[in-house]
Amino acid sequence: MAAEIAVTDTHSLLWYGEPRAHRKLGRHALALFQRADVGQAAVYVPALVLAEVSELAHLGRIMLQVPFDDWMDGVFGNPCFIAQPLTDQIVRTAHQLFAIPERGDRVIAATAMALELPLITRDPAIAGCAGVGLVW
Repeated sequence: MAAEIAVTDTHSLLWYGEPRAHRKLGRHALALFQRADVGQAAVYVPALVLAEVSELAHLGRIMLQVPFDDWMDGVFGNPCFIAQPLTDQIVRTAHQLFAIPERGDRVIAATAMALELPLITRDPAIAGCAGVGLVW
C-alpha cells in the first residue's frame, strides 16, 4: 500500500496535536494523521501554518501545552511531518486564489496546489477553489 501524503491547514494540525480535540477532526483526517505518526503517511506543514500557530499562541488565542519552540520540535521530531517553505511559486499560485478571502487560507491552499497534494481541512470550499483533493 502506497503511503498517503497531504498538506495540513492550521486548525487540523492544532486539533490533532491536542488529543481532547481529536473529535473535531473528520474521520479520514484523524486516520491520516495517525498513520503519519507511525510512518505510514506523510503530512506537509506549510510555513504559514507555523506562522499562524506562533501568532495565535502569542496573542493568547490558543494555549500550547509547551513553549512554541518545543511545540515545533515535537511536530518535526517525527520525520513524517515535513516543513514546507513558502516559495515564490506558492505565492504566485496563491495570487490566483483570491476567491478564497483569507490570505492564510489562500497560501495554504496554494501549497497543496504546488505540491499537487490533497488538503487536510474541514473547509471544502478552500480545497474546491484550489482544485485539490480534500481529506476530512
